[in-house]
Amino acid sequence: MNNFTDRSLVEAVLANAPGAFERLVREHQGLCWHVIYRMVRHPEDSRELCQDTFLRVHQNLRQYRYESTLKSWIGRIAYNVALRHLERKRIALVDSVADEDAPSLIENIGDDFNLEAAYADSEIASCLHAAIEQLPPLQRTVLTLYHLDELPIGEIAHITGLATGTIKSHLFRSRLRLRELLEPVHGVTP
Repeated sequence: MNNFTDRSLVEAVLANAPGAFERLVREHQGLCWHVIYRMVRHPEDSRELCQDTFLRVHQNLRQYRYESTLKSWIGRIAYNVALRHLERKRIALVDSVADEDAPSLIENIGDDFNLEAAYADSEIASCLHAAIEQLPPLQRTVLTLYHLDELPIGEIAHITGLATGTIKSHLFRSRLRLRELLEPVHGVTP
């Protein structure tokens, strides 16, 4: 969606045009669900949090200033809703242990690495998705937004409020962790 389309949709919602808010929800519910579900991992909680997100979008739409895409703005609200939920449940966002020797183990997996294509076989793909689910919420979310939703690092940074370098670090650590989980089972080589 471009800025003109974002502006016309926002103006229609603010003018209470019939069906405008439903269109906004329909166009952005996939991203909202993805961000929240990847962080929370509970369908019932995710549904409630998505509803809460769109309630907040509706209540705060007058504050949207077109400084980013509407998609990023809504993604940021979804991220914050999920983040607050995890904080209330006292669930850690990231692993507290960082591996300092990581660069030597993961040199051949970079930004152009296509996770889905590399593991097209259904059995391996299910192992990949199970390994992704073992990642901490923030790393799981950043990894899937980047590789599966194909969002650029800048947009992920805007959604999460993290610096681009931090996003790159989380991508690096999550790829490393996936390699560690998949290597013994599928012979992924360092």
